[in-house]
Amino acid sequence: MYLHRPTLAALPWLALMTDPPLCSADPAVISPQDPTLLIGSSLVATCTVSPGVPLRAQDLYWTLNGRRLPHASYAALGPATLSVALARLNGSRQQSGDNLVCHSRDGSILAGSCLYVGLPPEKPVNITCWSKNMKDLTCKWAPGTEGETFLHTNYTLKYKRRWYGQDNTCQEYHTAGTYSCHIPKDLALFTPYEIWVEASNRLGVAVSDVVMLDILDVVTTDPPSDVHVSRVGDLEDQLSVRWSSPPALKDFLFQAKYQIQYRVEDSSEWKVVDDVGNQTSCRLAGLRPGTVYFVQVRCNPFSIYGSKKAGIWSDWSNPTAASTPRSERVAGGCDPKGGEQNTTLRRELKQFFGWVKKHAYGCSNLGIKLYDQWRVWLQKSHKTRNQVLPGDKL
Repeated sequence: MYLHRPTLAALPWLALMTDPPLCSADPAVISPQDPTLLIGSSLVATCTVSPGVPLRAQDLYWTLNGRRLPHASYAALGPATLSVALARLNGSRQQSGDNLVCHSRDGSILAGSCLYVGLPPEKPVNITCWSKNMKDLTCKWAPGTEGETFLHTNYTLKYKRRWYGQDNTCQEYHTAGTYSCHIPKDLALFTPYEIWVEASNRLGVAVSDVVMLDILDVVTTDPPSDVHVSRVGDLEDQLSVRWSSPPALKDFLFQAKYQIQYRVEDSSEWKVVDDVGNQTSCRLAGLRPGTVYFVQVRCNPFSIYGSKKAGIWSDWSNPTAASTPRSERVAGGCDPKGGEQNTTLRRELKQFFGWVKKHAYGCSNLGIKLYDQWRVWLQKSHKTRNQVLPGDKL
C-alpha cells in the first residue's frame, strides 16, 4: 500500500498555522504535487500563493524534511510564486517520501508535497521453497543484487499448477523472514507447480524467473530428536551416537538419511560424517582420549517414489556433549625380549587394524564387534605390560 499526500496534521514536526484561516481554499499550491523521480534527477518546484492571501513571493521559504533550503536555490517567478531548484536528488530517507514544504515568513505551513526518489525494483532472485507437512509450502527470495530501492516496494508470491493455468496469490508474508511467504494448505501432490515473485513500486514492476517444483521434492522436517552421545566401554577413541527419527516421518511416505557433525570443545571446526545412511545410530572412531566432543545430527527425507532431487536438509539438532575416556597408560620398563615380542604384536595388530578400517569405513557395522574386542584387549595388554610390580620397586 502506498502512502498518499500527507495532510498538514500528518506532519507532526511542523507547527500548524496559529491564525484563523484567511479563506476556505488552500493558502498555497505546490507544483508538481507528489512527484516520483529517479535517483540523480533534478526538480524545480513552485509554490503559488492563492488569490486573496496577503503574501508575496519574498514572504515565502522552503524546507525539505524539516531543514530550510538555501535562498540561493530560490527564484521568484511572479509576485506570488516562489520556486526552488533541487539538483542530483538522493534516495528518499523514508519510504513514505520526503516532505517538501512551503512556508510563510513566520513559519506557518502553506502547502506540502511528498518527493518519492528511488529506483525501480530489480528482478527477485534465489527463490527457494520447502514443505513441513506435504500440504503447505513456504518460499523465500532475495530482492535482487542491490535490493534497496528507497521506495515502498510490494512483493507478491504467485503460484499455479503447471497445466491448469489459474494464478494464485500467497497471503501470509514475512513468516520466515522479510522476503518470504507461507501457503498453508490446498496444495496437490504429484503435480508440478510454477512459482514466481512480482516486485512493484512507483517506478515499475519486475518479475522473477519461474521456479518449477513438486511438493514431494521439497519436504523437510524438524531435526532428529533425543540425540544421545555416550562412551563405548573403555575405548579411548570412540563415542556412540544415537537419535530418534523426526516424528513427522511416521506420517510421510518417506525414508530418511542422516548426517552427523562433531567438534572438540575448544575448536569451532566441525567434521562431517556423510555416510550415516538411514540408520539412527553411529560410532565415531579415531577420537582423542580424554576430550569433550559436541555432536549434532540432521535429517534429509527422501521419497519412497524415488525422487531424483537432492532433498532439503533439516536444521542441525542442538549440540550434545560427551567425553572420551582418559588414557590410563603409565610409563614403565620391559625387558628386551618382551620388547621384541611387543614390536611383533604391534605390527600384526596394526595390519589387522588397517583391514578393519578398510572394510568398516565410517559408520558401517561390518566387523565392529571384532574391532571392539581387539581394542579392549590391546588396552588391557598395555596396562599389564606397563605396570611396575611392587617387588620391582627400587
